[in-house]
Parts: sequence; structure tokens; C-alpha cells
Amino acid sequence: MKDTYLLDNYSINFKGNLISLDLPIVMSILNTTPDSFFDGGKYNSIDKALKKVELDLKMGASIIDIGGYSSKPNGSEVSIEEEIKRTIPYIEKIVASFPDVKISIDTFRGKVASLALDAGAGMINDISAWNMDDKMLEIIKKHKMPYVLMHMKGTPKTMQRNPNYTNLINDIIRFLSKKVNQLKEYGINDIIIDPGFGFGKTISDNYKLLKNLESLKVLNLPILIGLSRKSMIYKILETSNLNSINGTTALNMFALSKGAKILRVHDVKQAMECIKLNQEINKN
Repeated sequence: MKDTYLLDNYSINFKGNLISLDLPIVMSILNTTPDSFFDGGKYNSIDKALKKVELDLKMGASIIDIGGYSSKPNGSEVSIEEEIKRTIPYIEKIVASFPDVKISIDTFRGKVASLALDAGAGMINDISAWNMDDKMLEIIKKHKMPYVLMHMKGTPKTMQRNPNYTNLINDIIRFLSKKVNQLKEYGINDIIIDPGFGFGKTISDNYKLLKNLESLKVLNLPILIGLSRKSMIYKILETSNLNSINGTTALNMFALSKGAKILRVHDVKQAMECIKLNQEINKN
């Protein structure tokens, strides 16, 4: 067990600085939207966002993931101008306040990604695997920044309308593998895969995917997990997203045991504790 754990020694080249994934890391979610499923409106001012970034960095977050377009099922459409307004000034101010911060831009739009990279971001987190904007691929090719490649069936508007698969795990691996091969053809090697919990999947699909998460290791790339406070947790527990931190922690711990290398979360402290305890398990 210990030897297998140590073999997953990935790293990400983040603007010339290597982020080691020998031990898993935390990506903090910073939604600057009024309608995100959990924290909509909570950080939609720069002052509020700066306070969250400061706290999350202090708690141990390695990457801040900024998004200005809610991808929750049936979320409202957002114009590109509005998404830019919600993200670029934030990135500029955060970089000015925390010069060593590592920022990821959570967007499916190539123009937003390009402006974010110019403003100081160093990673693209794209829920659509460039299926919703083919200009994104040109931005990835041009900048060769780390890219989070996520699986989603459909779009945020349609993804939860009776999603079905021939074989859930094989279909996801096939989708990601095809996209990874395309990226590598363009010389992009810093690829992180995200199986996309809640994106075009039933609750049963989500748990089957989590149970078989180690199957994604066949792609030989670091795995990012976004389970934080999602409905797959609070619906099973018959509670609310506000009361889902314990369930989130439980599933994050399980995901780490299955090989997850990046935990994308709302609550950094609890995720860091999972990583610390998982480290202790694996070294004994």
C-alpha cells in the first residue's frame, strides 16, 4: 500500500514553479457569482474575496480557483462581459495583494481564460473540455498552462436530464483519453483530470464513479476531485448543503484513499485535515 502510494509522484509546472503532488493539495473555490449553489453572493465583492483568499492561504490552500459563471444545473446564462467583470478585476487585485498566489480560472470561455492568464492566473479549469468554446483550445495551445480537463455529459443546462451511459467508467475514461491525446499532440503535458461529479451523472453514477476512482489511474495523470457540498451528499443524508461539511469530509477522505491528488473545496481547513490524516495512514 505504501509503495503504491509513493509511485504517484506527479507535479504541475505553474508559471515556472513546480507544484509537487507527491502529497495531495487543496484547491480553494472562490465563486464571485450571485447564484452559485452553495456560496452564491458571499464573495461577490473584492474586499470579501480578499479576506477569503487570505484565510484559505493561511489554512494551506495551494491554488485559488476563481469562477464567475455558476455551472449548477439549470443555472442562469451569463454574458461574457459579465463573466469578465466578475473575474478579471478580482484576479488583478488578488495577485497585487498576494504576489505568490497561484490562481486557476474556472471558465469554459477562451476569451475569459486568456484575459485571466494575462491578469495573473496560471491554470485553466474548464468544465466543458473545450466542447462549449473551441477557442479555448487555441488559448491552451498558445499559453501551454496547466489545464484541468473535466468530463461532463451535455451542458449545465441539459446535463441532468436523464443522463445515461453504456458503461459509466469506460465511457468517462474513453472521453478523457481522447481529449488527453489531443492535448499532448499540441505539446501540453500539465494536464489534470476531473471526472466531473454531478455533471451529467445520477446520484448512483456519482457513487459508482467514486467507488471506482482508481480506474482513472490508467490515464497516468493527477486526479482532481470536486465533491464539496454537492447534492450527491446532502440528498443521501437528507440534509442541506449548509450541513454537508461532514459528508464532504468523509467522501474527500475516501477519494484520497482511491488516488485523488487535488481536492477542490469550499472548506480548506477540513480538507487539509483529511490530507494530513491520509498521509499518516499511508506512511505506516
